Amino acid sequence: MFDNPKFAKLVADGRPTGEVIGIDRFLVTIQGLGEVAINALIYFANGHQGLVREVREDTVMVLNMTAESIALGTLAVLEAEELVTGVGENVIGRVFSVTGTPLDGKGPITFSRYDPVFKVAPGIIERQMLTDPLTTGVAIADQLFPLVKGQRIAILGDNKVGKSAFTMQLTLAQKDTGRIVIHVLIAKRKADVDRLITKLNETGAIAYTVVIVASVFDSLTQSYLAPYIGATVAEYLWHGGKDGIIIYDDLSNHAKVYRELSLLLKVSPGRASYPGDMFYAHSSLLERAGRLAENGATLAAIPVVLTPNNDITAPLPTAIMSITDGQLIFDTEAFRAGIRPAVSVGLSVSRVGGVGQNKRQKQLTASLFKKLAAYRQAAEFSHFGSELALESKADLELGKKIYEAVKQPPDTIYTANEQDLILGTVMKTEGKITINIDSLKRKAKEVAPTMTAESDWEAAINKLLSEVTVQAPAAPAPTPAASAAPPAPAQNDKSKK
Repeated sequence: MFDNPKFAKLVADGRPTGEVIGIDRFLVTIQGLGEVAINALIYFANGHQGLVREVREDTVMVLNMTAESIALGTLAVLEAEELVTGVGENVIGRVFSVTGTPLDGKGPITFSRYDPVFKVAPGIIERQMLTDPLTTGVAIADQLFPLVKGQRIAILGDNKVGKSAFTMQLTLAQKDTGRIVIHVLIAKRKADVDRLITKLNETGAIAYTVVIVASVFDSLTQSYLAPYIGATVAEYLWHGGKDGIIIYDDLSNHAKVYRELSLLLKVSPGRASYPGDMFYAHSSLLERAGRLAENGATLAAIPVVLTPNNDITAPLPTAIMSITDGQLIFDTEAFRAGIRPAVSVGLSVSRVGGVGQNKRQKQLTASLFKKLAAYRQAAEFSHFGSELALESKADLELGKKIYEAVKQPPDTIYTANEQDLILGTVMKTEGKITINIDSLKRKAKEVAPTMTAESDWEAAINKLLSEVTVQAPAAPAPTPAASAAPPAPAQNDKSKK
């Protein structure tokens, strides 16, 4: 009777059926289906799938999960009471779509089991305190705004200021740590997807990475579901005892998609036309991270948010900042000034990262903040062209050295020991000693592997300082003729007239 064997089997099993009576882009209205639940999975006779979004008196509103349209009169059947996705350790090193279709040409993925997509986050009693540091490989972040494993920290910034470069550096820094990195790409251009996958393959980072893709060419329903699918995949590894980091790139696209879905469903719009449950949509997602009490495993959540024109006070950025344990804000002005990564020292914050630092590192971080504040003040005074005091000149010089020390190309990462040695040595100059920053970075990489928590850091830093200090050339001695010459008369001295 039916050309589709799967559809025929579902009908033969006595599942509720219905008929498509209305289509509004990817929003499908179905009559029938009986008593069906929200987020149930619907299967159409043409092989497409849909997600129940709203149940009304006589009809059911379903989101089409494919980019192709569905014809009026198409029959539909209930496939599952709730939306599930395939999970398992075989997803590590793979690139696949929201529907589980492989995109890397490595053949089909064998899933261990299928878990519900919309799950409730672990309760407080199921968690434990965060204590262990999470190194990002980016000096300005690790030294000033340190992260800990299991933390939720937002990445905010305008277009093209280094957000994606930072997440790639974070990924590269997890090599040989045993941590799994899950990249969720939401409504991304194909060029952005290809760039990420190419970089992961070139560096070998794909071996400990999972990439879930919802491109701009896919259905908006897939872009809406992508972060929840990613969270479910990450949770399986997390509950299995593996530490993980999940990067949502980016939640701005997800919010736009969710807003469009809600407006089509005629949900009353709120601030910036976002639906009233926009905060819940993201908080229920980001709460699915932390540290489990049962096995001590951690899952860190890194949502990326676009802030056009650096407006971090817009509804979406402020909502994400209130959900997370801190934010790294990438500043356009700093980027244009050549500070890369362009992390804003004045606006960024990590609310729990300090628990992962030892006493020496905390002292270094406090000193860095103090000196950078003094640098900003001295820089403001220098704009007036007035003569600076010696102390302000030293603050200005030291601040320039600190920013020079934390500059790093997108493909460069530093270990925690390398960062401590580099910035510890710079702080020793106090703005009065000239050093070769490039030489310092090279020598720090050589010394860092030998350093431990019990090492004599003070001696190592003093040795590095002596090796990278640049001796200023001695001033030439004055000739006898020059020393005997009388001083030149003052020109245009109107006071003597």
